[in-house]
Amino acid sequence: MTETKRSPWWSRALIAGAVAAMPLSSSAQTPPAPAGGPSPIELARYAGYFALPDLPGTGPMPAIVENRATLPNHLVYRPASLPKDGSKLGVLLWGNSGCSADAASARLHLLEIASHGYVAIAPGTALTGPDAPAALRGIMPDHALRPVATMPADILKGLDWILAENARPESDFYGRIDPRRVAVSGHSCGGVQALDAASDPRVHAVIIHNSGIFPDGKPFIPGLTTPKQALERLHTPVLYIMGGPGDIAYDNGMDDFRRISRVPVAMVNIQLGHRGSMDEPYGGRVAQVALDWLDWQLDGNAAAGRTFTGPMCRLCVDPAWTVQRKGF
Repeated sequence: MTETKRSPWWSRALIAGAVAAMPLSSSAQTPPAPAGGPSPIELARYAGYFALPDLPGTGPMPAIVENRATLPNHLVYRPASLPKDGSKLGVLLWGNSGCSADAASARLHLLEIASHGYVAIAPGTALTGPDAPAALRGIMPDHALRPVATMPADILKGLDWILAENARPESDFYGRIDPRRVAVSGHSCGGVQALDAASDPRVHAVIIHNSGIFPDGKPFIPGLTTPKQALERLHTPVLYIMGGPGDIAYDNGMDDFRRISRVPVAMVNIQLGHRGSMDEPYGGRVAQVALDWLDWQLDGNAAAGRTFTGPMCRLCVDPAWTVQRKGF
């Protein structure tokens, strides 16, 4: 396999951070929304997020997002030009914020991942962002706790599809996917669904954003039924990226971390609240940390692994982050 070389994570973070310094983003924690709706800070952030175009990412393979006729009710984020040199793409399966059908709820994050040589697949359609119908562009991702619109099985449909395309001679993905480089990830409610889907033996890496399974087994999102026992089915190392104590899912994620014993697990926190840097151009700092995890877990990239390992790991010496680890 031909390996795509990436610039160091701190260099990429500087690029993303420079753009993220615009009013769209703030390093302060977002205060909790009042019961009647989003806070003014949230409204300002979302307005900026909705106005941003679908950015191509900072990686060596500028990315696009598209619908595919052979995969209804999903969005596919991929390099605009598929490799012709024999190199193969990895796969990132995604669980949407709120377990919604908004496959664009993390579009900037997923475009960034795709630009580094991945096909990212999310269930649903574009309900937010520039590709959404005008009537839907004001929907607040992850704010209205409606019943779940997607299930873990919908996440795994994306994997079934891309592996079938990899084997189909007529497909533009034919022979361009590495089935050993498959990860599952998700944000908030979608992170819980990602933990459920992570038991699939075809999955080789897991990243959970601002999420965790409800300790009492009684989630406040109707239809979310994944129990804590799902943690016992994990078979690959797991990274949790949380938004600090101001993250509404903080207690759930920390409880997961305490309970996981079968596989190595890392818990990293940055004080950005529940949305993290999902709404920042190029996915912000969080996307770069996720990419290092993928490079380490799926490609065996030791340099990327040093973001997480050792007493002087890169996140360990960055005052913006707190790091806890088990099994490494």
